[in-house]
Amino acid sequence: MQLDFSKHVIIVTGSSAGIGAAAAKGFAAGGGRVVINYAHNQEAGEAVAEQCRAAGGHACLVQADVSTAEGRDALINAALSEWGQIDVLVNNAGTTKFVDHSDLDGLDPDDFHHIYDMNLVAPYEMIKRARPHLAKQGGSIVNISSVAGVGAVGSSLAYVASKGGLNSMTMGLARALAPDGIRVNAVCPGFVGTDWFRNAFGDEGFEKIAGAQRARTPSGHVANAEDISGPILFFAHPMSHHITGQHLVVDGGMLLGMPFKISQA
Repeated sequence: MQLDFSKHVIIVTGSSAGIGAAAAKGFAAGGGRVVINYAHNQEAGEAVAEQCRAAGGHACLVQADVSTAEGRDALINAALSEWGQIDVLVNNAGTTKFVDHSDLDGLDPDDFHHIYDMNLVAPYEMIKRARPHLAKQGGSIVNISSVAGVGAVGSSLAYVASKGGLNSMTMGLARALAPDGIRVNAVCPGFVGTDWFRNAFGDEGFEKIAGAQRARTPSGHVANAEDISGPILFFAHPMSHHITGQHLVVDGGMLLGMPFKISQA
């Protein structure tokens, strides 16, 4: 089923690769007008924009660091100058530092500030800027969180805390913005086999992590970015108009754990 986004203007932060790119292409396949955002890799951003156009949508490419006020303003202004409205905001851009949870010396205050600036403050500031425009359209906000914010698992305690904060903020903003006709929801992926992990751990490390995730997930499946884009599109689309303040875990059952089998002696 292809969802129709032909009347929608969508901003997807951090959309030059991974989950953000998959979501952008999904919106474009439904005819959407998508603001593609990259921070450093212009070539990757241009490739996603071209794929969006080839899929039948429209794309505007913007270089912006959403952890800065200038970057956030650039994305809002691009959507308005190009198409005059904003219907959907997907807060996807994020960062982390890979530190074992037991290694309390592995994180310092600067790590927390850096991760919070991108994972929590940037979405809040993007929402603040987009609010009056989303209110005109009866818009939707989709925050890309993580199972880290639900089950306290993930790349580091700073990341866990930032995503837990994002989940709480999603609920608070859903209440606060409902009178404006704006919905706010969060998608919480488990492990997703994107280049984010491959670049951090190399091919061998990536395959080891993916194998471990496959073994502990009831579905036996390691997600790809496209597995996460469907729930994002669902929350963004008017078909979910009566849903707000929700966290949708998309992890193949990972947080459930493997089934407990009782065998007869």
